[in-house]
Amino acid sequence: MRPRIFPKIVDILLVENHSGDVRLVEEALREGKLLDGLNVELAADGQEALDFLYRKGPFADAPRPRLILLDLNLPKKDGRDILDTIKKDVELRTIPVLVLTTSDSPTDLAKAYELGANGFVTKPDDLDQFFEAIKDLQHFWFDIATLPSENIA
Repeated sequence: MRPRIFPKIVDILLVENHSGDVRLVEEALREGKLLDGLNVELAADGQEALDFLYRKGPFADAPRPRLILLDLNLPKKDGRDILDTIKKDVELRTIPVLVLTTSDSPTDLAKAYELGANGFVTKPDDLDQFFEAIKDLQHFWFDIATLPSENIA
């Protein structure tokens, strides 16, 4: 496991187990030129995501993310379970959760919104489209949308 250094505020918690997609998201954020000052922390499975959010174990000093990018198909704990847990918790439910997945299933889409997802994006297969999608998401969530502050429960 890599050592973790937490900034004062983590803007994005990326919950993704596929290392290739992690690299693509990070590269797209860098290319979007908004990465300066934007902190991204990675949870490689569902249990690690919950440990981060609940500040357990090595995440005892983890700050609250302003946005969560959540894959659905994760080891240890499924993304749907993570979404359900977050949106039922009074301390966490104000954190926007954007499902970022390879699934284009209407059932997955409906279930994600039923559980409280703030958005659902199917990862494009085309590399250029993937980069554009991430840059667009970054622009919307950090330039246009107003996000709740860290202190809101």
